[in-house]
Amino acid sequence: MSMRRFITYEFNKFALIGIVNTGVYYALYLAGLHLVHVPYVTAHWVAVVISMIGSFFLNCYVTYGVKPTWARFVRFPLTQAVNVLVTFILLFLLVEWFGMNSSAAPIAALFVTVPITFVVTGKVLKAA
Repeated sequence: MSMRRFITYEFNKFALIGIVNTGVYYALYLAGLHLVHVPYVTAHWVAVVISMIGSFFLNCYVTYGVKPTWARFVRFPLTQAVNVLVTFILLFLLVEWFGMNSSAAPIAALFVTVPITFVVTGKVLKAA
């Protein structure tokens, strides 16, 4: 398999897991927002933490084919900090500055964060 084809295959798996993870995040976010009635910022952070744990295991096993270890588990959220921060800033800007509906803003933010996250996650999880 060529390197380009391998990267495309890997990215497709990453994207599929991202869709699943985004569904989990979004369901938790909406539950916090509409069922528990917490502010959107709180709903976002709770959903991020829970979905990040699921993302770690799915990306280890399915996307990158590596064994989850405590070292990787500890590094994973640190590398995702950029993603989380960029998502939060975009969420805030879209809702507060551009008046976007807080239920739709996280989906719009994904178009910026997904390519960045793929590269960073691969580097971290493939490291020994």
